[in-house]
Amino acid sequence: MNEIRVMLPNGHVLEVPYGTRVGDLLKAHLPDIHPVAARVNNELTSFTYKLEFNSSIEPVTFDQPEGMIIYRASLCFLLAMAAHRRGLRLIIGHSLGDGYFYTLRDREDVTPREVDLLQEEMQDLIRRDIPIQRKVLSYQDAIWEFQGRDQMQTVKLLTFRNENKIPVFFCDTYCDLATIPLVPRTGLLKGFRLQHFPPGFVLRFPRHPARPVPESYAPPLKLFQVYREYKEWGRTLSVASVGDLNTLVEARKEREFIQIAEALHEQRISQIASRIAAETPRIKLVLVAGPSSSGKTTFAKKLSMYLKVFGLRPLAISLDNYFKPREETPRDEEGNYDFEALEALDTEVLNRDLIALFEGGSIRERLFNFKTGRPLHTERTITLPEKGIVVIEGIHGLNEALTSQIPREQKYKIYVSALTQLNLDDHNRIPTTDNRLIRRMVRDARFRGKTALETIQMWPSVRRGEERHIFPFQEEADILFNSALDYELGVLKVFAEPLLRTIKPYHREYAEAVRLLGFLENFLPISSQHVPGRSILREFIGDSEFHY
Repeated sequence: MNEIRVMLPNGHVLEVPYGTRVGDLLKAHLPDIHPVAARVNNELTSFTYKLEFNSSIEPVTFDQPEGMIIYRASLCFLLAMAAHRRGLRLIIGHSLGDGYFYTLRDREDVTPREVDLLQEEMQDLIRRDIPIQRKVLSYQDAIWEFQGRDQMQTVKLLTFRNENKIPVFFCDTYCDLATIPLVPRTGLLKGFRLQHFPPGFVLRFPRHPARPVPESYAPPLKLFQVYREYKEWGRTLSVASVGDLNTLVEARKEREFIQIAEALHEQRISQIASRIAAETPRIKLVLVAGPSSSGKTTFAKKLSMYLKVFGLRPLAISLDNYFKPREETPRDEEGNYDFEALEALDTEVLNRDLIALFEGGSIRERLFNFKTGRPLHTERTITLPEKGIVVIEGIHGLNEALTSQIPREQKYKIYVSALTQLNLDDHNRIPTTDNRLIRRMVRDARFRGKTALETIQMWPSVRRGEERHIFPFQEEADILFNSALDYELGVLKVFAEPLLRTIKPYHREYAEAVRLLGFLENFLPISSQHVPGRSILREFIGDSEFHY
């Protein structure tokens, strides 16, 4: 039998038979570690993965970020399995607080009793500690498998793919598509809670499998309402999944869909501008905030345009010009300058300037020299014109501490994020984070001289900043704007795939590149020529009618 060489994290090299399963190798040679998956040449794999060439192997545990991603995906699989066993047609929705929101197909509501029974079914599956196995089916066998289970959204998704092999996870008599590795046994999934939340329920996750899920639950209600509105819009247009979108593209009807999606954006922004105009002169300051690559810069420009339509004269002020001198900038846990911390901004000067403008005075234009790390003032003076209103865009906009000296009633806060209503199929969602990461990757490569590798490397730091400075304040917004465009991943695919292919197996980030390439494989490409010049998507792909 052919032998292959395997290097363990401690540098020890083994010779093992061709086809050895990863789980068997880890159990035999690293018995004191309790992994849930593995990295094989920097690619995430499940325990049933067969080794066919020389490899380096690293165990993945729940204490690592990848481990928690696997834990969440495995809980979703377990819930879908429990619903199948109870004869319920489950549909995954969107993230909501510390979990995912679900509904039932062809049902207006879910009863508390049904939620309780689902939780009992999941707990029974956990007690039975059933193996979860990854198998590879032929394309046709996969189609037949999901047709036989009446999982027609999955069949539609596969219709637009043409791989010869389709990875599928099996557990007892249930199966589902394999998008990322899952835990090897149901018995490892002990921490979760199902929370009834009409018209559906929420699968809530622990921060770590060893910790209980808190009983108290405060879902972001404003965010939930935005999701529901866009979900209804998707149903109206009969586009609720990637398969539905691909069907439009195949029929060459994507242009009309793009026009409708963009018109919806324009309508929403016009409505927001109308609300603000109706409340002036009480409202003097508009604050726009949102996570990275949410499109808040273009949104602010479009909003200013519509404010002019309603007779107002917006004055844009950039928070970048209010950074403190470099020596006063706080540092993060690793000793690097933390430019995303609120304390990096001179909020005292900002508030003083705003008060002067609102009282009819003038201020000297303030700029920040990023090369020297110091602020400077130009000779140019700024005043607020008649019917003027200040618009500030930045990550801290929703934090009251940013503009603490301005009365709350004079402010209008807007939260912008890309909250796609599309799913891959009934059981597999499109993470908002993936949508934004792909946006940023394309923008960084086209306009900021950064590679896909560099963008992925810095993304965890960006996410930590969002968790600390943005998400805790999202419910403080007066209104939320969804910047997602349900066609955009078909457009971004064309730009992103070549960038991701530059990340090689010897890079630590290869696993993420492979995952994102597999994700984008689900979308038929859409030409960027159909994207309007004022679209938020143009902020990322270029050729925008706005100047940045």
